[in-house]
Amino acid sequence: MRASFGLTLANRGVIIGAVKASDLIRMAQQAEGSGAFDAVWVGDSLLAKPRLESVTLLSALASVTTKVRLAVGCMATFVHRHPVLFAQQWASLDVISNGRSWLVVCLGGPNEQSAAQALEHAVMGIQAKERPARLAEGIAILRKLFSEKNVSHHGRFYQFDNVTVEPRPVQQPCPIWIASNPTGLTWRDGASAPDGVIERSFRRVARYADGWMTNKVSPEQFRQQWARITAMAREEGRDPAKLGAALYHNINIQQERKAALEESKAFLDKYYTSNFSAAFVEGFTTAGSPKQCIQELKDYFNSGLQHITLRLTSWDQQGQFERFLNEVVPAFAS
Repeated sequence: MRASFGLTLANRGVIIGAVKASDLIRMAQQAEGSGAFDAVWVGDSLLAKPRLESVTLLSALASVTTKVRLAVGCMATFVHRHPVLFAQQWASLDVISNGRSWLVVCLGGPNEQSAAQALEHAVMGIQAKERPARLAEGIAILRKLFSEKNVSHHGRFYQFDNVTVEPRPVQQPCPIWIASNPTGLTWRDGASAPDGVIERSFRRVARYADGWMTNKVSPEQFRQQWARITAMAREEGRDPAKLGAALYHNINIQQERKAALEESKAFLDKYYTSNFSAAFVEGFTTAGSPKQCIQELKDYFNSGLQHITLRLTSWDQQGQFERFLNEVVPAFAS
């Protein structure tokens, strides 16, 4: 199977001064023109990690591209957005892009993550403990509104009758993936999540999603976790072969791996307003010489991943972009 790459645009980079909005648009055009990328991704956050709003940016990118899929990974504000209004927004994006939208939703961060994250939930009137239930209910509503007329819904958080959202998405069904990683480096600075949290996270993917996006896992960790999800999908009466799998990852290409990781840490610390451990950065980043990067990316694809989207963890976005195209992509040409 052909290696499938995405380019993750640093839309928070506009806030921290790493890039301009015009740079993001230009890079999306370059990504499509190169033929090396199947998708262009943007991130999403309101107050916790502010950036250009995801649907607005993707709509702008839809007007300057014709082939690449337009993806959000992950939509951390999904649990904040009213699903009826959001259904119209996302369907409109799918129409504008002629069926190229790719929605990946997630829970967003817990209150403990930061004061800004807690404020985000509070401002939007969301209790952090409600997020899993809101995510599941929101997905169920979107699926009905995307494909049916005169929809009624009476759930825990949303109630309405006889609602028809227009336009409908071009894609039928319109894909809805879930992003999560409750294990390893993501969970409370490296500790493992309780088994119940892990199982519920995987079960949500198996029950509700068209695919799973994860991050900060080794190829072997992904292989093990994906096996658990596909087994759960069978238990849910679903065909695991119809589920997709993607990795949200970073890359920094330099001859010296140490220098690549150091620049990645500086970039990620500023990007997320944090102070990540060296282990966190290493687990989240393919770094080093072109040969090292090629081998690691091949290991990921060989583990069963179908798509890897890469953010360039460097202040020299254009330079890294060109190095990836010229020094890494040719190894995947076959």
